[in-house]
Amino acid sequence: MLTGVDLVAEQLRVAAGERLSFTQEQVTLTGAAIECRINAEDPAAGFRPTPGTLAVFNPPGGPGVRVDSGFAQGDRVPPDYDSLIAKLVVWAPTRAQAIARADRALAEFEVEGPGVATTIPLLRELLALPEFAKATHTTRFVEEYLSR
Repeated sequence: MLTGVDLVAEQLRVAAGERLSFTQEQVTLTGAAIECRINAEDPAAGFRPTPGTLAVFNPPGGPGVRVDSGFAQGDRVPPDYDSLIAKLVVWAPTRAQAIARADRALAEFEVEGPGVATTIPLLRELLALPEFAKATHTTRFVEEYLSR
């Protein structure tokens, strides 16, 4: 999202014995990107998995928004595997705009099903925190926030 480089295409190119299509000097970073992992988990219950059937699965879209998922409406989130439903990745020219875009996309992301809770509400709370906006958080950010 920051470089405009399709890394998967480049990996396939290299695996086929070809060279990368660019040099390191040609790679430039532009803007800000944020990834949100949408899990079928209940953060209030220690991130306990919440498997179930997705009665509603309606991911957001629009410019600067990408959703990677293997699920669709009617699919079942199984109890046997990772509870990841989707990865939401947003890009914008600035960090503040990326945060706003991520929050909008999360607000539009509809995931519903009997017994299925998601990390979406927690992610929206975290995006609203000043330390996240200022990028002063650490790898213990979520743990520290939940212990407040």
